[in-house]
Amino acid sequence: MPSISKRLFLILVLTTSLVWLSAVVWIFLSTRAEVERVLDARLMEAGRMVASLISRQEIDADPGRPVTAGVPVRAHGAYDRQLSCQIWSLQGVLLSRSDAAPEEKLSEQEDGISETVIDGERWRVYAITNADLGVRVLVGDNLSMRDHLVNDVIRGLLLPALLIVPVLAVLIWLSVRRGLEPLRKIAGDLEARPASDLSPIGDVGTAREIVPVLQSLNGLFARVAGLRERERNFTAFAAHELRTPLAGLKTQAQVALASDDAAIRDQALRQIVVGVDRTGRLVRQLLDMSAVEALNRPGKRGVVRPAPVLRSLAAELADPARQVSVEVAPELEAVELHIEPELFALAARNLMENAVNHSPPGGVVRCRVAGEPEAGQIIIEDEGPGIPEEELPRVTERFFRGRNKAPVGSGLGLAIVELALGRSGWKLQLKNRDAGGLRAVIAQAV
Repeated sequence: MPSISKRLFLILVLTTSLVWLSAVVWIFLSTRAEVERVLDARLMEAGRMVASLISRQEIDADPGRPVTAGVPVRAHGAYDRQLSCQIWSLQGVLLSRSDAAPEEKLSEQEDGISETVIDGERWRVYAITNADLGVRVLVGDNLSMRDHLVNDVIRGLLLPALLIVPVLAVLIWLSVRRGLEPLRKIAGDLEARPASDLSPIGDVGTAREIVPVLQSLNGLFARVAGLRERERNFTAFAAHELRTPLAGLKTQAQVALASDDAAIRDQALRQIVVGVDRTGRLVRQLLDMSAVEALNRPGKRGVVRPAPVLRSLAAELADPARQVSVEVAPELEAVELHIEPELFALAARNLMENAVNHSPPGGVVRCRVAGEPEAGQIIIEDEGPGIPEEELPRVTERFFRGRNKAPVGSGLGLAIVELALGRSGWKLQLKNRDAGGLRAVIAQAV
């Protein structure tokens, strides 16, 4: 399992090392350039000094005398004999040289700075010519000594780094652990919580970076608490609503078994059939409600042609025994709805089922489109008693059954319709018809 602390530690150590290495490279390059500038200046100064001494005849540059080593150009300490000096006549005769200077001519250049290789060693040479005296002064600097000087500077940086980096790594590790301490505290608090404790985690005094995590956790706790509450309500509602029809079924079965009268037995059996239908519808609606509530996301949008769905439901839900028919208007063929197909079918089934159950014998349930087909509003209306105006705001509550309830109703149909449409970005509108009955409109939410 990846570790945040190890990842942060590696990132910080690598970053620090990279910064340090970059600084060393930069110091190396800048030091080298500065050393070259300073030593070139010293080289030129030494050449001018020797030329000045010759001009004042403090150094003997007589071509007739043997070569001497009396040129006063010398360094001390670790870089002893770094500079070498030669004095040549313009005719190419070596007049004098310093102790460390090679016998071979340092440079063929007449004036200025140049580089040359003598016996495998690179030299940087400054030449200055005195035409009046007929001499040329060559002052050379062995570049290996320059490299040695720069390397000493870099070594002075790297050696402390090798000692400091381990100490820095320890400090970074301790800082990372200290910085992640709030996360460990939160983890400990969560681990110590009982499963039933879904109360929010307090974020007072918490680092700003951790607050979004706590807010997300608190949101999750709220959703889980809501889900558990819905499950408890579902269980309570189911137990409450199933108790009555099951008791009625048992009573009717006992009447049928105890009676010798055929008419009474037939009536009891018919009541059992009605009770089974009502119980089956209740169970189906409870399962539908649970399935819709279990969606943790809004319904996916799809393209639905409502006419085939409504015709299929009409053939299934029409009640020939009471001569209740369902009509689907032809103009619905041109309508397309952008809604999740399963949620639309669920909402349409419950609306049409309610309309059929509340319609009087011989009644007609009509499915049509409101206005132009492009409007996309589906209307399902019946010829039943409608809903009292004072009950309209409450009819979408679960298990609410008003004064004009149907014998097989459970009070869940309109609640399922509203929930299913809401998941798809649509809404349910209910209104009593002037001619009697209820008009239910499936409309797109604004």
